[in-house]
Amino acid sequence: MNTQRLALYSQRMSIVTLSLIIAMLLLNAAVWLFPVLSSSSDGLGFGFALSDRQIEGRAEQVALFPWWQTLGSIVLSSIPLVALANGLNHLRRLFQSYARGEYFSSAAALHLGKVGRAVVLWVLLDFLCEPLLSVWVTMNAPAGERMISLSVTAPSFVALFLAACISVIARILRQASEVDSENRTFV
Repeated sequence: MNTQRLALYSQRMSIVTLSLIIAMLLLNAAVWLFPVLSSSSDGLGFGFALSDRQIEGRAEQVALFPWWQTLGSIVLSSIPLVALANGLNHLRRLFQSYARGEYFSSAAALHLGKVGRAVVLWVLLDFLCEPLLSVWVTMNAPAGERMISLSVTAPSFVALFLAACISVIARILRQASEVDSENRTFV
């Protein structure tokens, strides 16, 4: 693949990544505003992990939330997604660096490392925000129907493994950028 084509693909991936960030945050808010969009039995399947786990089986109740409870649900469920969006933004900036031909730059390694850290933070915040969100969602329920939930899922472990792999690759890229810089000084 020639460098011009690689630069074009990198630029396109930068745009796709930005679109994904925006869509992810908007769809998360939309499933709280319109719970029928969630992946419940009659839904359209647009739920995200944390929001979907809280809406599943109670879409009718969520649709009747007062505005402040809906807003609080959007905020609490968006906290982990903001961390993920930050990581995806660093991925977008990495693609922009590649589009400029900066393959072995220290900035590229820095962006890739921040992607890995953001994924770890996303998993951690998802784990921490779930109990808060479950209490928030069920606070107006009658006694005996209120709940607190905590989930550890297989996708979380996969995300942590991928984050570790990304972090190792970022360190390798940082080392490669230092070697590339040294080689340029000798030439």
